[in-house]
Amino acid sequence: MNAFLLHYLPILVFLVVAVGLGAVFILAAWLLAPKRPDPEKISAYECGFNAFDDARMKFDVRFYLVAILFIIFDLEAAFLFPWAVSLMKQPHGVAKAAFWSMMAFLVDLALGYAYVWKKGALEWE
Repeated sequence: MNAFLLHYLPILVFLVVAVGLGAVFILAAWLLAPKRPDPEKISAYECGFNAFDDARMKFDVRFYLVAILFIIFDLEAAFLFPWAVSLMKQPHGVAKAAFWSMMAFLVDLALGYAYVWKKGALEWE
C-alpha cells in the first residue's frame, strides 16, 4: 500500500506548492499594497465612463433573447469544423450517414432561425 501511495506523492507536492505560492502572493499583496483609497478610486466605473444610472436597473428582455440566440447559433457553428474534420476519417458508409444526419440538423437549425426571424426576435428598435 505504501508503494501505491508513493505514486501520488508528486501530485501532493504540486498541490502543496500551488497552495503555498497562492497564499504567499495573497499575503504579500495584502501587506505591501498601498491602502490609501480616495473618492475617485472607489467610485463606480463602467467601460471608461462614469456610471450613467443605477446598476440594478432592468434590462430589456430582447437583450437576453439576442444573447441566447447568439450563443446557440455560435456554438452550433463552432461544432461544425471538428465534425467535418472527423467526418473525413470515417469509413464511407458511416461518413454518408453522418453527413445526412448533419444536413438534417442544419435544416432544423435553419428552420429555427427562420422562425425567430419571422417572429421579429432579431429586430432591435
